[in-house]
Amino acid sequence: MKIRQRHDTIVRTLRRNGTATVDELAHEVGTSRRTVLRDISALRDDGFVIYSESGPGGGLQLDPQSMQTSARLSVAEVFALLISVAAMRAAQNLPFSDLADAGLAKIEKSLPSDKVRDLRRFLDCLHIGQLSPKQDLSDLGQIDPALLPAFETAFLGQLHLKFDYRDARGAKTSRKVEPQAMLILQPLWYLVAWDPTRNDFRHFRMDRISKPECIDGTQFRHRHVPFEDDVCPYKDLPN
Repeated sequence: MKIRQRHDTIVRTLRRNGTATVDELAHEVGTSRRTVLRDISALRDDGFVIYSESGPGGGLQLDPQSMQTSARLSVAEVFALLISVAAMRAAQNLPFSDLADAGLAKIEKSLPSDKVRDLRRFLDCLHIGQLSPKQDLSDLGQIDPALLPAFETAFLGQLHLKFDYRDARGAKTSRKVEPQAMLILQPLWYLVAWDPTRNDFRHFRMDRISKPECIDGTQFRHRHVPFEDDVCPYKDLPN
């Protein structure tokens, strides 16, 4: 388990259980006592207030009001939260969507200026629309978990993205495109890209994409993507 994953797991365990021993945390994250003690020290440096109580019944306790002093979320993680909230808002009938949106706004406010700049670029590329009731969803599949980080790297770095694609008829092709936008037609998500071989924009259903890979040294320019009138940017959705 990576350092950040260990830290997140330790904080989550202490929040849920109230108290935990070093041995219990070491078992939870699959590492040694010494490593856990270093992790606790690092978390305290990050601003978490963690108490230690010795003796029977003692252990480590996290102050329930404790929080880190600086935002640790990456732009990709915030964007992942953002598109989840966008999907909730697009569905229009899911509970807590307004609260999720408000919570996300607080996270955005905690980001440093460089991350805010990248997040705004993501906001400009995220669009929401309504799915046609005639759309066939019988073959809806899972999105490759590697696709979002690959899109992040390709979009921000203006790098070509290579992947395998399976169309509606099941035919498989290899594509090399310029990722320009994401479109949510709940429950379908699309990668909208400029396809140099076809000299036009193409919409790729994200659950039909596999083996995404960024290609270094192949920068492209961002283009204005034309959408239908019933599609709007995420930032223009009514609250």
